[in-house]
Amino acid sequence: MPQSNHLSFVETDRLRIGFETSGPPEAPAVILLHGWPDDVRTWDSFLRPLRAAGYRVIRPYLRGYGPTSFLSGSTPRSGQLAALGSDLMAFADALGLERYGVIGHDWGARAAYIAASQTPARISHCIALSVGWGTNTPDQTLSLPQARNYWYHWFLATSRGEAELRNERRALTRFMWNTWSPSWKFADSEFANTAASFDNPDWADICLHSYRHRWGFADGDPAYAALEARLQETPRIMVPTLVLHGTDDGANDPSTSEDKQQHFGNAYRRVLIAGAGHFPQREKPDEVIEEVLAWLARPA
Repeated sequence: MPQSNHLSFVETDRLRIGFETSGPPEAPAVILLHGWPDDVRTWDSFLRPLRAAGYRVIRPYLRGYGPTSFLSGSTPRSGQLAALGSDLMAFADALGLERYGVIGHDWGARAAYIAASQTPARISHCIALSVGWGTNTPDQTLSLPQARNYWYHWFLATSRGEAELRNERRALTRFMWNTWSPSWKFADSEFANTAASFDNPDWADICLHSYRHRWGFADGDPAYAALEARLQETPRIMVPTLVLHGTDDGANDPSTSEDKQQHFGNAYRRVLIAGAGHFPQREKPDEVIEEVLAWLARPA
């Protein structure tokens, strides 16, 4: 089958989104969304098995990452979760995808949940890594260990944290990789190849806004007010959903994705990946891919 793996671009109402695509255009589409601090390289191990299983693999760079850019300088550089979910839905529209599967990690998982909650007829399968649904509101209950894990959220709300993010972004993000996945030994080149995406001129503004907005420290973009209102009640997801969570996740403790089945009205499965930290798709790719392929093979 003809296959490709090259950088392409598509425009939505707000963004010129850079994405890598691989596999025949007529094959069932699966969109893979990276998280923070990460980029599309996080899915490199997935290309061959997904293509071999007959899927078209589409990997966009989120707003503020790599080659993705805003069409207008006046558009707020919002990192709020509703913006990320809206970007996914607009991206699928721009590509003309009537139906697709979605796999998301971290920020990408939150975007996948939002799109699945709002456009269930469009999404065949939802797979989320390292994040549970219903953990987005400022008044959510947090255990003390999870409050400790979220230290960086509140650090970025300070001027000192902002300066660190802007001026020492590689040192800060590499520290996150090291502490969130304590058993993972990654090569310097693996980090460097991804960290290049953090040089996007909008990256710092979007990251700062994302974590400040999440806790009520920054106003949202009014363009997403209606969606934000719908998300306040954690809408039930009617798409078959698989959640994968590393047992050693130092960003989102595995307990944060426990007991969420009441938020799903279709097939739901949660699997713990033993020994994995926050990046199970990088750390334990074979185990994750096995679960992913089995879930995508389920009748939608």
